[in-house]
Amino acid sequence: MSLQSTIPADIHIRAATEQDAPILYDFVCLLEDCTLDVNAFNAIFKRNLRNPDVHYLIAEQVDTVLGFISCHVQHLLHHTGKVGEIQELFVRADVRGQGIGQKLIVALNTLAQKENFVNLEVTTNQKRLDTIRFYERELFIRTHVKLVKPIQT
Repeated sequence: MSLQSTIPADIHIRAATEQDAPILYDFVCLLEDCTLDVNAFNAIFKRNLRNPDVHYLIAEQVDTVLGFISCHVQHLLHHTGKVGEIQELFVRADVRGQGIGQKLIVALNTLAQKENFVNLEVTTNQKRLDTIRFYERELFIRTHVKLVKPIQT
């Protein structure tokens, strides 16, 4: 039996709206294990909703948001095309393992094909072993090492 057949049929994927800000704020705080500045979050979310190179997709069952994925698109010289980078992917803990993350990836992949992306990319903390396994199951390949330099202000 494939995982695809175990995903509840009444889960659908839609684009996020401004009304989704409170639940997405909660999800990102859980994902990052911290409390973010809600005003800064809302300002960035609202600005990004107007940006055609940022996509927020919501997984919903009836009127309950179960998870979301965000993708920022860049037009990169070294790829000579559009590259989508997953910035966040979150599924509520009580519904994990039901294929919702997979359904979000499939929806993003469909969008990427429609908009002629060259690649979809994702970076995750190397400590998140379950997350890495999930992306590898979804056919993402380890190809790069990400280095981060914090900027002190």
